[in-house]
Amino acid sequence: MNELQHETSPYLLQHAHNPIHWKAWNDASLQLARTENKLLIVSIGYSACHWCHVMEHESFEDEEVAAVMNSGFVSIKVDREERPDVDAIYMKAVQLMTRQGGWPLNVVCLPDGRPVWGGTYFKKDQWTDILQQLQNLYVENPEKMLDYAEKLHQGITVLGVVEKNTSDESRHTDRIKPLVEKWSKSFDWDFGGYARAPKFMMPNNYLFLQRYGYQTQSKELLDFVDLTLTRMAYGGLFDTVDGGFSRYSVDLRWHVPHFEKMLYDNGQLVSLYAEAYKRTKNPLYKEVVEKTLAFVERELLQEDHAFYSALDADSINETGTLEEGAFYVWKKEQLQQILKEDFEIFAELFNINDFGYWEHDHYVLIQSQTTAAIASQFGLTETELRQKKKDWEQLLYNERKKRPKPRLDDKSLTSWNALMLKGYTDAYKALGNESYLAVAEKNAQFLITRQWSEEGLLWHSYKNGKSTIPGFLEDYAFVIEAFLSLYQATLVETYLHQAKQLTDYTLEHFYDEAKQFFAFNARNSTQLIAQHFETEDNVIPASNSVMANNLYTLGLLFHNSYYEKVAVQMLHHVIPYMDYASAFSNWLNLWLNLSDDQKELAVCGKEALANIKTLNAEYLPNVILAGTTTASNLPFLHNRFDEAKQLFYICQHKNCLLPNESLQQTVSELKIQ
Repeated sequence: MNELQHETSPYLLQHAHNPIHWKAWNDASLQLARTENKLLIVSIGYSACHWCHVMEHESFEDEEVAAVMNSGFVSIKVDREERPDVDAIYMKAVQLMTRQGGWPLNVVCLPDGRPVWGGTYFKKDQWTDILQQLQNLYVENPEKMLDYAEKLHQGITVLGVVEKNTSDESRHTDRIKPLVEKWSKSFDWDFGGYARAPKFMMPNNYLFLQRYGYQTQSKELLDFVDLTLTRMAYGGLFDTVDGGFSRYSVDLRWHVPHFEKMLYDNGQLVSLYAEAYKRTKNPLYKEVVEKTLAFVERELLQEDHAFYSALDADSINETGTLEEGAFYVWKKEQLQQILKEDFEIFAELFNINDFGYWEHDHYVLIQSQTTAAIASQFGLTETELRQKKKDWEQLLYNERKKRPKPRLDDKSLTSWNALMLKGYTDAYKALGNESYLAVAEKNAQFLITRQWSEEGLLWHSYKNGKSTIPGFLEDYAFVIEAFLSLYQATLVETYLHQAKQLTDYTLEHFYDEAKQFFAFNARNSTQLIAQHFETEDNVIPASNSVMANNLYTLGLLFHNSYYEKVAVQMLHHVIPYMDYASAFSNWLNLWLNLSDDQKELAVCGKEALANIKTLNAEYLPNVILAGTTTASNLPFLHNRFDEAKQLFYICQHKNCLLPNESLQQTVSELKIQ
């Protein structure tokens, strides 16, 4: 029987009526395979995955396929977002077998869970043929399968493990320069990002490149970051009508997106654009932040202050069938009817021409020129065109509301909520909008009251008032990071102590003293066929790199030398692997903390919160901030408060200058000129 109707994951529920006897990933399902000595099918995807839906329709809804799968296999469906640990292990297996990966991810395993075959999307006939061949091989020549499984298992165990760096090589930040120079050879100087398709946004890459460009005064690097952020905002990747970014672009121009909108992308991109706005005061960056957060509040924010996970790529089209992008695209005739006499200007701004054409008479809006250039072409001021653009977008928004919306993934994930919480906090710092801080603090309370158990662990998933699945390292890492950011926005030390409490929990339950990294799963959780140590940054930074940055900051604020030692030790082990620097950008961010530009700032006095607000609006990526409006026992702030004065203590690697009383002077001394 199909058991998925008992689950809460939208992705699993989408498969609850398949004729496949699906089971969820749990001890009982795994034990059944061992008891019946049956091969195990592990099929992994997520609700916003277009090709997952295609394979479901072609194969998993088919009675012939069901007959093959039900007779000889125990079949388990996994939501990769609920179980990123399971996904990581079997993704390693498929990458070892095929040198590529993706979703849907389909793996056939021995009854004990060790994989013997895998791949991604398969057509019906391919899928059934492969399954029958594997079933025959298991019956007729199981030794061959066992031998292959053992060799593959050995590969999974070592893949991605960072060996200890026993050398005493220098960690001087001068060594970053050749890494960035090599990295820059892959830059796309026409449209930003990297010169390949598909194009993923990789927010952490640009946070680092912006910081490095600023600290080294590299106009070229900063120009590249601005080119990338501008072109992403101009492209169809960014929904100029309703706000929010899709997951990636299928082309080099950021034009045609893979249309699903993920919470984790939008949280990180808000942080990135907020930081870039602080550096440039570019109104486009502010517009992106404001539109994205308006979209998140309309579509992804729940009444209990948690954020939903995603909107699907597919929606119902004009003929009543699911189609990728149907909600977002336009036909020329539709736009002419809506915009009337303004269509000509609109068409020039958003390329309703060969440049903006997608397929099947559909256009995806993409801007290639500035509003100033288009305004000049039509005899308008830029202010007039900006107002027209705003009016047009409202018209299109109202028209699009009449269409069936994409499906919603209505589970809430702790790690992704924390990324969005940080996005709201960073937006508040950059723009000073108090409503952003209010949303952030309410979401923090959701995490504290619903997702943090009395036993000290975080839960990973939440839906319908129920918290499930013990948290993974990513949950702790991103919540700690978000609470650190929230402390620096509010000076509420409770957030800082909660961050420390969660850090101590991770050290106790996730840290591997022998490997000197954090495992992805807690020691007291059910273990998979291999441990997973997440060290390479991707579309989301690696949980180990986030923890290392957290430990470095907390080490300074709490004068905790062990935290700092663990952070720097992790960095030391990773440095020899950094040949491909874009996969280590968050580690490079930590490395920059060891530079001579790095500063710490203590802001003390009754007006400290107002002063912190001013400082937070400045682009100071090389400064770790702390402050207090009263006497504080926080080691970094201890004995630094003066009832009668506003004091600013600038420190460098724990060595502090005498305090000054001028905010303006402090900002001037901290900025890299």
